[in-house]
Amino acid sequence: MSTNWRELFPTKLTFVIFLLYMSLFIGQGIFVTASQESNNSYGYNTVTVVLLTEVFKLIVSTCLYCRDNNLRSLVRDVHKDRNVLALYMVPAFLYCLYNNLAFVNLATFDPTTYYLLLQLRVVVTGILFQIIFKKYLSQRQWISLILLTLGCMMKQVDFGSFYSDTNDDSESAAIQQQQLLNHTSIDKQVHGKNMSGFDFSLSAVFILAQTICSCLAGVYNEYLLKDKGADVNIFVQNVFMYLDSIVCNAVILLLRGELIDAFSPQNLGSIMRFSVLIIIVNNAAIGIVTSFFLKYMNSILKTFASALELLFTAVLCYFLFSIPIYMNTALAIAVVSYAIYLYTQSPVVNLGKVRPLANLSDATVKSTDKRKLLDEEVSESDLDIV
Repeated sequence: MSTNWRELFPTKLTFVIFLLYMSLFIGQGIFVTASQESNNSYGYNTVTVVLLTEVFKLIVSTCLYCRDNNLRSLVRDVHKDRNVLALYMVPAFLYCLYNNLAFVNLATFDPTTYYLLLQLRVVVTGILFQIIFKKYLSQRQWISLILLTLGCMMKQVDFGSFYSDTNDDSESAAIQQQQLLNHTSIDKQVHGKNMSGFDFSLSAVFILAQTICSCLAGVYNEYLLKDKGADVNIFVQNVFMYLDSIVCNAVILLLRGELIDAFSPQNLGSIMRFSVLIIIVNNAAIGIVTSFFLKYMNSILKTFASALELLFTAVLCYFLFSIPIYMNTALAIAVVSYAIYLYTQSPVVNLGKVRPLANLSDATVKSTDKRKLLDEEVSESDLDIV
């Protein structure tokens, strides 16, 4: 069966969004790791960085909306759809936890291990997708999801132990065994990072929490974009998300007793560095691109985009941070890549009430015009792929 590219990417622009989404997420792991101190800690307040990222997203989304409208119109739309604004508090809170946990987990795990462990979310996403959208996955789609999860689990396998000969009590075997033990120790901690994966510690709890937040937030956000808020301008929906996210992050700072101190000249000075500002810009771009991704594609394809990032992240981390690629990592990436290939042969299509996106101007079509467009058939030119 050949790959159904037209179902995966209905238009050229959706394919560009897919590539952009992947590139930005690869950058997230790289930039956050590069901003860490020698002991893997952060010389800046990470919650403040997340909050400033949401503020930047809000400014960008407002500017994009005001290209064809004005601020008065934005205020009017926000007031008119305030019920949708309230609904966005749920994914905003989940994304708030996700974004803050990303800094915590990237201080513990190297980027490749971090992204591999996050792929545990794909099966959960598949289940939530079926429950919320009533679109049941085929056998081939479930096989691809299960393979993806197994690929992530392979990261746990210590292939070095298979080469040890426990029945050989010779001196050379003892030396070889010691070398393997030393090698395993290096595997698990490179530059102070956990490279062994899931180890049933507090870090495992944090990565599980981030995974659950990602699953719930992604599927629920897609539901709002395609159902409850389908008739709302996408930039207005982004404004809803970022307003709620700012409130959530401010509450976290308040609970930690850092709300005032977080914006002191000293703390802001530690953020006003290129290595930190690039994180804010990159993560802001991720948030905006993700909204287009979920509105015009779906959360299942989003999880596979995240899995595809593994290959590029592993290679970049090898060259940038001298983090080695061992056999278990290479095999895990290979299985994940095959799962992605299998999925492309029978992708999930879920546009809901949304028309395929051919150009950015379609995203700002007014609600009254959008209902007319939904009744029109998509022209053949809209479905062309590179």
